[in-house]
Amino acid sequence: MAEYALFLGCMIPVRLPFMESSGRRLLKGFAIDLVEMPSTGCCPDPSLKSVDEVTWTTLAARNLAIAEEMGLQILTPCNGCFETLKTVDSSLKGDTKLKGKVNQRLSKVGREYKGETEVKHLVEVLMDDVGVDRMRAAVVSPLTDLRVAVHHGCHLLRPSHILDVDDPIRPRLLDNLIELTGATSVPYYKSNLCCGAASGNADAETGKEMVRYKLGWMERAGVDCISVVCPTCFLQYDVTQRLVRKDSGDRFNIPVLYYPEMLLLAMGAEPEGLGLDMHRTSVAPVMERIAGGG
Repeated sequence: MAEYALFLGCMIPVRLPFMESSGRRLLKGFAIDLVEMPSTGCCPDPSLKSVDEVTWTTLAARNLAIAEEMGLQILTPCNGCFETLKTVDSSLKGDTKLKGKVNQRLSKVGREYKGETEVKHLVEVLMDDVGVDRMRAAVVSPLTDLRVAVHHGCHLLRPSHILDVDDPIRPRLLDNLIELTGATSVPYYKSNLCCGAASGNADAETGKEMVRYKLGWMERAGVDCISVVCPTCFLQYDVTQRLVRKDSGDRFNIPVLYYPEMLLLAMGAEPEGLGLDMHRTSVAPVMERIAGGG
């Protein structure tokens, strides 16, 4: 049994508890043991870096140090946390001067960053620890005829020289995972474009326009749903889509599924146990299609 220190981040436990539930359930089914990390803080969000880089780095290093004390690698289901923690880990391992400054601050709270842990995203654990063959063998109710628009998310892919998850220009990781469920990953124009969440923090209308633009190309491609692995991207497509739909005269209504939900459905899980009713854009059309409703 593989064992990881679980770093949930802020967004999932506060706003998207069903993502935590489905992720835990999926990993437990493949004998991945998740150990709670005590006293963690925000990853933190990279916006703090522009205020004070050393403080931002120290806050992230404190989380890394907790995992080191546990003697475990970190598993996170959040793209943003993944990028922050892995970027900081890489920076500290390559910059002894910065590491010294950070450890001087950490010493005030009785901690030290040593550089002895690694950070992995949930999808990396699925691919590396579980593997394609075990996932494919677990599929008993393939999602045949379901057409899916994959959105990898910026923070899973870039900076690629540090994260090294997939080709940042032509990623295939999530497409391959989708196809393991029996569904079809449908190519669409500008699939690598950002969901617009960060832009929306500065200008809500710009964030909505980016969602509208992406949804338009997904709609043209004839997809049944969107699949994501990032909580922020999920909120953009699930919640902001409702605002876009209102502005566009109910034009857009594309359900959004978290990838672990899709794999669990393909493994025979009952929809009622996955918290799908907590999605703001109804997934009923997808469930009907999976059930054979056309």
